[in-house]
Amino acid sequence: MPVQLRGMRRRRLLALLLLNARRTVSMDTLVDELWEDPPASARHQVHNAIRDLRAALAPSEGGGLVTVDTGYRLDVPSDAVDAHRFTEWTRAARAARREGRDAEAMRLLQSAVDLWRGDAFTGIDCPAVTAAAAGLDEQRLTAVEELMELRLAAGEAASLVAELSALTAGHPLRDALRGSLMLALYRSGRQADALAVYDEGRRLLTDELGLEPGPRLRRLHSEILADAPQAQHEASRPDRSRPDRSRPERSQPEPSATVRSGHGNYLPRDLPDFTGRTAELALLERAADDRCPGSPRTVTIDGMGGIGKTALAVHFAHRRTADHPDGQYYIDLHGFSTTRAPLTPEEALGVLLHSDGAAAGTVPTGLAERSAVWRSRLAGRRALLVLDNAADAAQVAPLLPGAGDTLTLITTRNKPTAPDGARSLPLGALAPADAETLFRRVAGDACADSPLTQTVTLCGHHPLALRLAATRLRDRPSWTVPDVTARLLTTTGRAAFLRTADRDLMSVLALSHAQLPPDVQQFNRTLARHPATTYDIPRACAATGLAPSAVERLFDTLLDHNLAHEVSPAHLTIPLLLRDCAHTLTPPAPDTVRHLTAVA
Repeated sequence: MPVQLRGMRRRRLLALLLLNARRTVSMDTLVDELWEDPPASARHQVHNAIRDLRAALAPSEGGGLVTVDTGYRLDVPSDAVDAHRFTEWTRAARAARREGRDAEAMRLLQSAVDLWRGDAFTGIDCPAVTAAAAGLDEQRLTAVEELMELRLAAGEAASLVAELSALTAGHPLRDALRGSLMLALYRSGRQADALAVYDEGRRLLTDELGLEPGPRLRRLHSEILADAPQAQHEASRPDRSRPDRSRPERSQPEPSATVRSGHGNYLPRDLPDFTGRTAELALLERAADDRCPGSPRTVTIDGMGGIGKTALAVHFAHRRTADHPDGQYYIDLHGFSTTRAPLTPEEALGVLLHSDGAAAGTVPTGLAERSAVWRSRLAGRRALLVLDNAADAAQVAPLLPGAGDTLTLITTRNKPTAPDGARSLPLGALAPADAETLFRRVAGDACADSPLTQTVTLCGHHPLALRLAATRLRDRPSWTVPDVTARLLTTTGRAAFLRTADRDLMSVLALSHAQLPPDVQQFNRTLARHPATTYDIPRACAATGLAPSAVERLFDTLLDHNLAHEVSPAHLTIPLLLRDCAHTLTPPAPDTVRHLTAVA
């Protein structure tokens, strides 16, 4: 039964509760969303609006507005909210499509699209609702594109021309719709019209954005121009489909004449000499396979600079590409970089959306809106996402998928970056045998059968240090392993030797130190320069002159930033190379930090 609500605030309130149906919405969230500048009476006004809303909903069946400790919850049947039904039906359609049940997928997608009765939440001005509306609209267009692909594959070319013409006119920058229209025209015997549609889109992109059509659209144009069999074949599988399970899986989905933007492999190259990490790879395999259908999985890999976090994430991502055929995405968030500031979440989302095929004119400007569109594009898909070099949790939270079978790998130097629900994988130095193997692979014949135990130990079994030292040996034909070892024997020797023209280990490690508060910087420098190698709280108090409570807090900060290891509870050690780095750092100005008394 229709419910009439008077007043924008009540409509906003109902929209917020419906978007979060069967979940509690806190009072703080409601206040923040209902007012840009909340008045002192905001909570009282929310209570009054809830009372009025409860009265308006009382005659309706199947739902109730429940008060809980922190806010309110709207309990309604799972199929009472069209937006939720739409999401469930599109998810079911994609599952049917993966299993080759295209007729069922087409029926489910048509039912989902038919739920749409206009723009989502028209006229409701509220940040969360506006963001959700943008996400829902993107989901609708994606579902329409998939439905068009299925209908084309079923042979409905001629009957789709008018519908696709209207859709393309309304959304001229969406390559998938333009590609489907080109195919519909071509398969209806209208080759010239199909080519004209491509030319129109190309001119639009060039004039408005200075861009060329995407590779799939260009390939389709070439196939139509050449009367290629791929374009004539009506049963070709669209790019969004999963690999055929009756054949051996490929690392990429087969290309198709039906155009689909995005869904490419954007991973960096895998290192050909990747070495070791057997236990870590096994943990990642378990995390990737421990899935609840429709629920994203997230693993955070943390460790000190240069320890191999990116190499591990990229190596594993390449291993699991075939299991995530709906796109493999990579972005460097520059959380620790000498060349530029960290990406803002808005910038990162812009990169990801463009990688996924979103045209420049369709990407919204606000963080909430971009995040909602990104989540909606990933919903129901089996994608893989690598968020590399993250600075903190605030930077990665808006980039995480909300639904679908997406696997997200986050690399960071800071343990608190891990989002709630993520598995954590701390990454340390290589095992001694693996360190020797890596050194030999990089150095090649230069190290022959020479013993490497002392050399790799002086490199701290640290992957970047090992690569730099082995590279120096490889590039100096007159050197031997003992020559390298001699240069690694002292702190100043290691700092000077472990660098090449484009990489400097001490600079890499110093980036973590630079992001510490001044008092933690001084504490770290004092401990690292002290002759002891392991500290408990009393010894650290003696070395710094600080109280036990202050030392315990500073211990925690160093551990959170992977600038120390806890060998046993409340016993901290600073690795060799981090101690070397501390010797290269300029002490903070005396008036910026609390004076610490060193006992060195």
